[in-house]
Amino acid sequence: MIEVKELFFSYGKGKRTLQGLDFQVGKGEIFGFLGPNGSGKSTTQKILTGILGGYQGEVRLMGKIPDKAERKVFYQEIGVLFEFPYLYSNLSALDNLKFFSSFYSPGRRREILPLLERLEFKMDYLKKPVASYSKGMRQRVSMARALLGNPGILFLDEPTSGLDPNGAVLFREIIEEERIKGTTIFLTTHNMLDADLLCDRVAFLAEGRIAALDTPERLKVKYSKKRVKVIYQKDGERTEKELMPDMLGLPFPADCMVSIHSQEPTLEEVFLKTTGRGLGG
Repeated sequence: MIEVKELFFSYGKGKRTLQGLDFQVGKGEIFGFLGPNGSGKSTTQKILTGILGGYQGEVRLMGKIPDKAERKVFYQEIGVLFEFPYLYSNLSALDNLKFFSSFYSPGRRREILPLLERLEFKMDYLKKPVASYSKGMRQRVSMARALLGNPGILFLDEPTSGLDPNGAVLFREIIEEERIKGTTIFLTTHNMLDADLLCDRVAFLAEGRIAALDTPERLKVKYSKKRVKVIYQKDGERTEKELMPDMLGLPFPADCMVSIHSQEPTLEEVFLKTTGRGLGG
């Protein structure tokens, strides 16, 4: 679905922003593209979505070259959620989505109201101007906009930004539903929990180069210190130690350890349980 080979790009005559990127993203894959500010994430996304041309190398989405494809056809096939929601603030959610929906052919566009209901949008705000919405509400409308045309490829930039834990869980559920449908998802985020929970593979970008690319689990195993952190309490004092696995009497040597951990819940799971809403609710 996405093919990038030897991608180079520079703004003017300065240092190259992208320095030979190579990666592929398959149909129905959630691919995380992560890196610090200034690493080239936004530039790569602009190239992939056809906003930016003038690069060297080969870029194809669904067999099409983004900056040379027929715009009307190309933008029917992708959906984009920007980090900063691009909505008309003087219009309501309904009017915004009716306007953006008009860009898609009748056979592609989704029904607006069921989509907003799935995103748990507060329907009493449906006809109020976007300017009156919270950031979380705007994010829901922006996600609806990205999904309106049933895209084959979905670009998500910080999708859970501005959402409370309930909203973040909801968005992850919806992203997973899209993957199950066969949608390819290109995710850029600073939220490592999102990347860990959602992504089939992640690429770490540093100074315009891919520093690492693999599944989250393999990357964690690769960079593991092969140590176990033990916290225990003795004589009323809390103590923490890092131990090698063989010091615990485990039936394997240290270099054989993949991971070892206890089963305490994450802080997010505790929040959901204590506020009375489970993952399915």
